Amino acid sequence: MPEQTPADQYSTWVGLIYVFNLIVGTGALTLPAAFNRAGWALGLCVILILAFISFVTVTFVIETMASANAILTWQRIQDRKKFSGESGLSNSDSEDTPLVSPVTNSPERTNTCYRYYMINERIEMGEMASLFFNKVGTTLFYICLAVYLYGDLSIYGAAIGKSMADVACTYQPLNFTCNNTIPDDVACWEGSSVNRLDAYRIFLTTFIMVLGPFVFFNVQKTKYLQVITSMMRWMAFGIMIAYAARTLIVSGPQNSPPAANVLGIPGLFGACVYSFMCHHSLPALVAPISNKSTLKRSLFLDYVLIAAFYLLLALTGAFAFAHIDDLYTLDFGPRGAGDCTTSTNMFLIMTEYFLALFPVFTLSTSFPIIAITLRNNLQSLFLNKDNTYNFCLRKMTFPILAVVPPYAIAMTTKDLSILVGITGSYAGAGIQYLIPAFLVYYARKKTNDVIGLGVTNKFASPFFSHYWLTFVVLWAFACMIIVTVNVYEIHSVS
Repeated sequence: MPEQTPADQYSTWVGLIYVFNLIVGTGALTLPAAFNRAGWALGLCVILILAFISFVTVTFVIETMASANAILTWQRIQDRKKFSGESGLSNSDSEDTPLVSPVTNSPERTNTCYRYYMINERIEMGEMASLFFNKVGTTLFYICLAVYLYGDLSIYGAAIGKSMADVACTYQPLNFTCNNTIPDDVACWEGSSVNRLDAYRIFLTTFIMVLGPFVFFNVQKTKYLQVITSMMRWMAFGIMIAYAARTLIVSGPQNSPPAANVLGIPGLFGACVYSFMCHHSLPALVAPISNKSTLKRSLFLDYVLIAAFYLLLALTGAFAFAHIDDLYTLDFGPRGAGDCTTSTNMFLIMTEYFLALFPVFTLSTSFPIIAITLRNNLQSLFLNKDNTYNFCLRKMTFPILAVVPPYAIAMTTKDLSILVGITGSYAGAGIQYLIPAFLVYYARKKTNDVIGLGVTNKFASPFFSHYWLTFVVLWAFACMIIVTVNVYEIHSVS
């Protein structure tokens, strides 16, 4: 829980750029296909609604961060008073009595205690769970986070294997058209016994063999790596939007998606929940912001910009392409981008390869970080910090547990729509909806007991009513039920 020094801090705009870059990632590449299946009008409404609810729970996390800082600051003050050997504590300073009386109206007292509700320290979600939840709640939090990270790594592996196979496999059947996906049992190369599914699994295995060993070590993101990947992300998304817009202007709409298709809602729910996820990393991004006086308003504007960006990406893609792959970048691949014609322009060919391999470039730098995060959370879940464990258990077992299950899942299926839908609507809904709602509920109870009702938390969520908490919890379970029914129907049909 390091306190932020001036050298570690950055401006509000820089912090919002980091939040934007965190949210707008791989999940956005699955939005156009899910949006197309749900229909343009229904998809527009769902994206806006889910963006708003995600912002609501972001404000819950911000309030909880301030409450956690207040509790820890109060505890340190009490420890210092005990250590200094003060003869006695007043009622307001005892551990069992609120620091500020609920009936106090003194401006001096209130201003003095404003320092409790600050966000000076980076307190991670797991630490907040340990502070406000009991042992069972903390365990459930780590399980939910671990499941989400498992799904995240599975999506990364599938996206990379699928991208590499799509670029490498050059054979196309004579009856192939750009409106259809080439089946997995088609040969990867002409005359080869290796089909496309085999190639996908070979590239996936190679990727895991190359980057998997990093989970045994501590790998940190560097500033330059963040800058490079951010530039590549913006370049790729900008090219995709511009290319689709050009197709619409020059050739007209190539597709006419329905206005609404209820059957497409479950997939869009999962994709949107996954695409608006930032809650688990929010403490690390918000704490270093130097001026947090306009934090909630700035985050709201950030979410408006992200929602508009997603709608622009999804709308242009849905109307510009007759067929949309689950991984949007593959629609721009060298086998025939957009209008199914192969370009002879070297610059366009390089652009098509860049877009097709974009997930490989960006996700390869993030995969070890996510895997190490999963490893550390598994250790926190299963190991007791007070005990000593042998080398094999500490250094071998948990890294293997962090890499092998996602690899097995990605080997079983490369359907990104299913992986994103399940990850987003189950574990993602837990992290984005349930955990923030329960965290802020118990944080309010504890701060009222310890700090008292006389001090206002200036970082309190504007959605303070308990009705909002109830709504978010019911919404999370509704998302899970809808996706469960959809998965059951798909399984029954198959």
